[in-house]
Amino acid sequence: MTTKPFLAITSFLLLLAACVPQAEIVKISTDMSEQREDTRATKDQVMYLQKRLDILDANVKGTVDMQKALADYGAKSDQLSTDIQILQGKLEENNFRIAEVAQKLDDKSVKIAELNVRIEELEAKVRLSNAGTPMAATVQSGTASDSHKKSTLKTIEPSEAYRQAKNDFDKGNYDLALAGFQNYIVQFSDTSLAAGAQYWIGECYASKKDFTRAIEAFGLVITSYPRSEKVPGAKLKIGLSYLNAKNTEKAREYLNKVIKEHHGTAEADIATDRLSKIGQ
Repeated sequence: MTTKPFLAITSFLLLLAACVPQAEIVKISTDMSEQREDTRATKDQVMYLQKRLDILDANVKGTVDMQKALADYGAKSDQLSTDIQILQGKLEENNFRIAEVAQKLDDKSVKIAELNVRIEELEAKVRLSNAGTPMAATVQSGTASDSHKKSTLKTIEPSEAYRQAKNDFDKGNYDLALAGFQNYIVQFSDTSLAAGAQYWIGECYASKKDFTRAIEAFGLVITSYPRSEKVPGAKLKIGLSYLNAKNTEKAREYLNKVIKEHHGTAEADIATDRLSKIGQ
């Protein structure tokens, strides 16, 4: 082999050897660049996802906090409702006891009045014995007779008279109940149950389908006992009595009055229901 061909082959091989690593270097460099781009893109995506995760965490935390707040609010609301029910129960119990005490006071007041009448009778008899003259005896005898009549007017306690009339009503004996409540008003007009007696007079007439007198009786509850707890019921019953009497215009008037003046009561709920059926 000559020197020149050998040198040429040697040079070619060296050049080829130098080119192969260079190509690999370029490829590696390209791969590294692509990897960097992929890494950067992946990093950006991770950052984006991290932001979304942070937002979701915040939302979840907020939701949990809100749920907790709502749960706490619900628990407090339930407790408040329970407390209100307890207070209402105590209020009703207190009102019942007050009513009982009032009835006992009524009964005692009547007994005291009867004792006063009897004392007057005894005093009249003493004066009659001391007078010793026919004229004085006649006068004193008349006085004693009048006192005796007064003492026989009220031979029953107010609470018992009321109970008897109410029992007659519950049994459907409306005429007896009506007479009993009317007699109660005559004898015990200044007692705590007088408004109730007047109310039940209206109920007696309504049960007898005498709606004109029922309206008059319920009206007396409003005018004679304006502070009584029977007033809302009396207004409602007036409206219902007008409705039963086919006077829809007056019925609407009183039913709306119940809703406006006694909002939140059972009577207002009933009035609302009836109005919804006949049209406001």
